Amino acid sequence: MSAARDYPDRPFLAVSAAVFRAGRVLLVRRARPPSAGPWTLPGGAVEAGETLHEAVVRELREETGLAIAPLGLAGHREIILRDAAGRTERHFVVLAFAARWVAGELVVDTELAAAAWHDPAVVAGLDTTEGLAEIVMAAWAIVGAA
Repeated sequence: MSAARDYPDRPFLAVSAAVFRAGRVLLVRRARPPSAGPWTLPGGAVEAGETLHEAVVRELREETGLAIAPLGLAGHREIILRDAAGRTERHFVVLAFAARWVAGELVVDTELAAAAWHDPAVVAGLDTTEGLAEIVMAAWAIVGAA
């Protein structure tokens, strides 16, 4: 599927979730380039015919083995990667949800190099994808209000 996302003629829609359990947020590290390295939220592309909530629930189950309850939209990010010639190599619009853990124990699939529960207050000090701390804090506010 990765090759189909290289040099797209349109952006891909994706979802992610800041999942909270016992006051901690789940962060993951991707296993493969171009996203390998920093901590980020689990998630992935929305499939045709799938609602955003269905997509985020499916992606979290596939990547982490967890059942979640999405509570609301916490923000969005645009990921645009360009090659040396300036052409758009990848383009994703990611809608990030606030969610609560419902069931299951963390199981890391092959797309992930690592996964761990973190105190939301320390996220800003970690090596993360751009804007992750703001998304986590917005999600934390939604989870606390729900």
